[in-house]
This record gives sequence, C-alpha cells and structure tokens, in this order.
Amino acid sequence: MRTVRYQSSRTLFGRPLVAVAFGPNYFADERRGHARGIIAIGDVATGWLALGALARGFIAVGGLAFGGIALGGLGVGIIGIAGVAFGAAAIGGFAAGGIALGGVALGVVAVGGVAVGSMALGGLAIGESVASSFRQDPAAVEFFSQWLPRWWLP
Repeated sequence: MRTVRYQSSRTLFGRPLVAVAFGPNYFADERRGHARGIIAIGDVATGWLALGALARGFIAVGGLAFGGIALGGLGVGIIGIAGVAFGAAAIGGFAAGGIALGGVALGVVAVGGVAVGSMALGGLAIGESVASSFRQDPAAVEFFSQWLPRWWLP
C-alpha cells in the first residue's frame, strides 16, 4: 500500500496549517494515516476542517464524521448531515436530534417519511402534535405552516 505524508511548514496554534496522511506508517506504528492539522486530510483526520474515512473536527466530512458540522455516512455533531445523522439538527436517511429531517426522523421537531417527535410531520407521524395523511392536529399544522410552504402539509 502506498504511503503519503505531508505537513505544511506554516502553523497556526502549534498545528500545521495543512496535514495529509494516507496509508500505513510502520515507523510510527500506524496502520492508517492520521493527519493532525488545521486542515487535515487522511485515512483518519483530526482538525478544524477534517476530511477522511474517520473525520473529527469543527467541520468533519467522511465515512464516520464527528464534529460541530458532521457530513458523511454516519454523522454525529451539532449539525449532522449523513445517511445516519445524530445532532441538535440532524438531516439524513435516519436522523435523530432536536430537529430531525429524514426518511426516519426522531426528534423534538421531526419531519420525515416516518416522523416521531413532539411536533411531527410525515407520512406516518407519531407524537403529541402531528400532521400526517392520517391526522392533522391544529397546533402542528400552524407550527409547520410557519416554516414550510403550504403545499408541504398533508
């Protein structure tokens, strides 16, 4: 397997501005490249902006993404946008959070094909106040009509 390592000479707060690490580093006993920098790109990336199979950072993009804004196959963050997303605001195939938008959405406010929450909007909506094809609570219709175009409501 090919190994790639790069670190910029410029630093910010003691970290390299750009770090790139792919492949194993046998001298450091790493099976995968771990990039650590302000902008980190690698098999495992840790930085303010992290791009990698496993990404951790303020903005994290990867197969597994953990951070403030997490984008990926599995995203966990304040804002999670992923196939499976967890966060205060989560968007994905399966989304769980304060505000959840997804195929299956679990949250205080949930919008999705299957939506479970205090305020739920969806094909199958379960919760205190729901707007679905089966039931339309006036509180839910009023709440969602403030945020969504009227044609969105069942």
